Amino acid sequence: MQVAFQRILDEYEQLTELLASGSAVDLAKLGKRQTALLPIVEKIQHLQKVETEIEENTLLGESQDAEMKNMALEEIKLLQITAHELTEAIETELLPKDAYDNKDIVVEMRAGAGGDESTLFAAELFRAYGKFAESRNFKVHIVSSSKSEVGGFKEIIFEITGRANQDAGPYSVFKYESGVHRVQRVPDTEKSGRVHTSTITVAVLPEIEETDYSIDPKDLKIEATTSSGHGGQSVNTTYSAIRITHLPTGITAQCQDERSQAQNKEKALAVIRARVASHYKEIEDKKLKDARQSQIGTGDRSEKIRTYNFPQDRVTDHRINENFNQISLIMEGKLDLIFEALQKADVRLKKESLNKN
Repeated sequence: MQVAFQRILDEYEQLTELLASGSAVDLAKLGKRQTALLPIVEKIQHLQKVETEIEENTLLGESQDAEMKNMALEEIKLLQITAHELTEAIETELLPKDAYDNKDIVVEMRAGAGGDESTLFAAELFRAYGKFAESRNFKVHIVSSSKSEVGGFKEIIFEITGRANQDAGPYSVFKYESGVHRVQRVPDTEKSGRVHTSTITVAVLPEIEETDYSIDPKDLKIEATTSSGHGGQSVNTTYSAIRITHLPTGITAQCQDERSQAQNKEKALAVIRARVASHYKEIEDKKLKDARQSQIGTGDRSEKIRTYNFPQDRVTDHRINENFNQISLIMEGKLDLIFEALQKADVRLKKESLNKN
């Protein structure tokens, strides 16, 4: 890794010289790259200073003076901890960034096995995501939904938008949530106290800008329909609901929750772009299977990723084989520990893959 660190320092120095030379260069592009490198450069320079201090204290540790020797050895221990932390931080920053980390997202949740119970859990998990999103200053907006008779969601599609900081958009936070979520508990309607198992599926799709991924208008079939409420009863006699079909793949998207046809069309187009882009990305990911093994799964909707066991007050994430207690708090949006554990595991696997290569 030391070679990689020196390469960063050399690049930063070259950028500084080019920007100061006044020659015909792309100042904006070079300046942006220099700004991006600066935090890493500062950490590497700090690490070099710490390593120099370790060497100096090692020499002092050879002193015949017992007091000076002990002081030097204690200082070396502290400096080695600092060096390790800096190295970890630098290596993490050098890992390839996910191109979608700063993107807003479309989240699709659908009830699976378990009938009414699965629809109720879909509503509870949607609420948990919403509370967590709000704690990160993200905004949640429902695109479309279909409610069950017991008040749960058969399906709900919603956007999460905003920025936690310059680079951390909703996708960087929620990207590990795609897959099958299983819940084990005694439903309120169960008189014998028997534990039922239900499932819901979650898909987290990065919202793709039209400038990043364009779809040929000829490939889209756009239909306007009347919005409908529960049980098929019409709630809007104007043709404001929009349904879009991507003809080459058969992928569809629809929106009826906005007030105007134009707003519904805009939301439906955002969803269809996200779905089509995700569809083709999944095809590419399958071709790059070896690369995907070096990270926590972020796309397979059929993968069972987590179990919420209410009787045992335990949430288990199967990808990292880790348990989390206080399920009532988790369902109130306290998802920090789970998300942080997944991010750390992903970073660790990526570092292992990087070191192998």
